[in-house]
Amino acid sequence: MEDNKFSLLDATALAELVRRGKVKPVELVDAAIERIERLNPRLNAVVTKAYEMSREAATGELPDGPFHGVPFLLKDLFADCAGVATTSGSEFLKDYVPDHDSELVSRYKRAGLLILGRTNTSEFAILPTTEPRLFGATLNPWDTTRSPGGSSGGSAVAVAAGMVPMAHAEDTGGSIRVPSSCCGVFGLKPTRARNPLGPDLGDVFGGFVVEHAITRSVRDSAALLDATSGPDVGDPYRAPPPERPFLEEVGTDPGKLRIAFSETSPTGVPVHEDCAKAVQNVARLCEELGHEVEEMNVEMEVEAVVQAFTNMFAAGNAWFMDTMAIRSGRTPTPELFEPLTWVLCEMGRGLSAPACMMAITTLQRASREIERMFFDYDAVLTPTMPEPPPPLGSFDSPPEMPLQGLLRAANMVPFTSIANFTGLPAMSVPLHWNDDGLPIGTQFIGRFGEEGLLFRLAAQLEEARPWADRRPPVSA
Repeated sequence: MEDNKFSLLDATALAELVRRGKVKPVELVDAAIERIERLNPRLNAVVTKAYEMSREAATGELPDGPFHGVPFLLKDLFADCAGVATTSGSEFLKDYVPDHDSELVSRYKRAGLLILGRTNTSEFAILPTTEPRLFGATLNPWDTTRSPGGSSGGSAVAVAAGMVPMAHAEDTGGSIRVPSSCCGVFGLKPTRARNPLGPDLGDVFGGFVVEHAITRSVRDSAALLDATSGPDVGDPYRAPPPERPFLEEVGTDPGKLRIAFSETSPTGVPVHEDCAKAVQNVARLCEELGHEVEEMNVEMEVEAVVQAFTNMFAAGNAWFMDTMAIRSGRTPTPELFEPLTWVLCEMGRGLSAPACMMAITTLQRASREIERMFFDYDAVLTPTMPEPPPPLGSFDSPPEMPLQGLLRAANMVPFTSIANFTGLPAMSVPLHWNDDGLPIGTQFIGRFGEEGLLFRLAAQLEEARPWADRRPPVSA
């Protein structure tokens, strides 16, 4: 089979070829490396390469997991892989090489995945774009003047361009779903604590942070979550166990769902007409598929919630800087960081412990109010982002205003951040492209612990309006 045919297949199909003896794992690895080497100079998605490690694993005894022999990439944040640098997009950590795997990476390896390297991210995953000073900007393969979103932009670009069929991603305020929307791929943020963060971490940013992947197909996302989810020893809390394997949900009739939709930002940020049109379009599609669809606005104590989220975000980044200082043995100094990162962490250090606890209380109270929506609805449909993929440089901060990029970023995540502080599962589905040929994702938020319902709905939408054949101009 020719290399370009590999790039058209999802991970499930590639694993099936390996099982049937049609292709060897090392052939898939070499084909993926060739695509990365050919496309990455134009897109800058992969920033750390582990080619020899993946080739060695491909020719050895691989676990007989669901993705036996499939090439895979890790975001350059969390997901530690022994012997592979993890910089978090920061010059401060450019020489940091972990000596052990995180539990999630161990599960990736047991699933049979072959890790080729790491993908680009904004420094400390702070911004919803992927333009770190350390590695430079990752370019959107649909329009290389546009941002690929972030902070998992490198992973989204690698998948959209056909370098690999799926890649690890992490989500603090939309970092899986925003780049999925910008790059026209599927991204699911699981329920809080669905995947483990151990052995070094238990709870990150008060539960905001979750890890999973960006994929081309719905079934890959479901099968990967089956392979990685479940509590690890010592986890501080656990997600409710699923009723059955997530992969079994794909193709199962979701029945008649009650879906609320809103094209209005809960924070008052203007929503671009392309994004509003995408929601209206998908709402009509849901009606055509037999679902009950009703317009509704997400309401919350906006000022209190935004302030609480900001406090947790600042404190969390300060904690992360201090944590990585201990692990790397380096002392943080301003010149080692982008100005925004340093100022944000200084803000975090200036917060008192009671202020942080109050922020948690505020967000927990808001979570209770938001989750009451699911007494009446099975899912809530919103834009993933309030605007199409913005131009590169949109989040730059001048030296005299280091927080300008963060203020701009806040306008990008009024819909996605809700799922982070509530812990709810949410997904961005690539069902709409605007007149400029740019992908516009739409977000569905589900009940706590009910990724299964989202997978059933996503698979139905994927069948009704397939996106696998849509390929960006810069792709394999």
